[in-house]
Amino acid sequence: MKTYILRDPNAVEPQKLRPLHTPDPQTEALADHLLTTVRGPGLFIGLDVHNDTIAVSLAPGDSTEVRRYGVLGGSHDDVLRLIKKLRAAHPAASLNFCYEAGPRGYPLCRFIRAHGAQCLIVAPSKVPRQPGDRVKTDRRDADQLARLLRAGELSGIYVPDPQDEAVRDLIRARYQVQTQQHRARQQLKMFLLRHNIRYAGAKPWTAAHLRFLATVKLPFAEQQFVFQEMVHVISEAGARLERYDKEIASAVQA
Repeated sequence: MKTYILRDPNAVEPQKLRPLHTPDPQTEALADHLLTTVRGPGLFIGLDVHNDTIAVSLAPGDSTEVRRYGVLGGSHDDVLRLIKKLRAAHPAASLNFCYEAGPRGYPLCRFIRAHGAQCLIVAPSKVPRQPGDRVKTDRRDADQLARLLRAGELSGIYVPDPQDEAVRDLIRARYQVQTQQHRARQQLKMFLLRHNIRYAGAKPWTAAHLRFLATVKLPFAEQQFVFQEMVHVISEAGARLERYDKEIASAVQA
């Protein structure tokens, strides 16, 4: 027969909860504003943003309904006309927009904020969804965003200023060039291996390896042309990476 010893629950020291991430002051201030707006007159607008269209749904703060406004064009001018129409129809309500992060990025959010409205960008993985709800349409997504924003269940991501985003674009472009160089090196390696040309050195893409590539001669002019073009792509990518590194270094020092 087993004997179990029961521990006194009062003797167990409670664990301290640690924050999962460092809160962003700008996003926290905006979230506090949205939560306080729920208690007053407010209009919560969910946007399902695509390249050429934006589906819009409205959730009034003093009601439980969600209304589908319609589908707009995808330009900033279309969004500005929407803001003006909503202000004219709801002069006493504060406008609170939200949309999921996607290819449109941060400029739309900054544009909405610049015209006096509040806006959150939500990570798609952080949007609460019901289990088994696999049906996704533009209008249903806009309805869900407006409803959750009104309930205060959405937390926005950090929106960098234009200068920070410019540095991000610079770093992202450098990574793309680095990826292109790696892919070109793999293509050249497979091309030479297909013609039974192997480098006997220990480490590729060193000065010794480049000297070896300068001595490679293929039997046909067409193959030699392909080989030289592959080497040129790799060399050009290396030069571009050097230019990117200099630009990033100057941006960090500025």
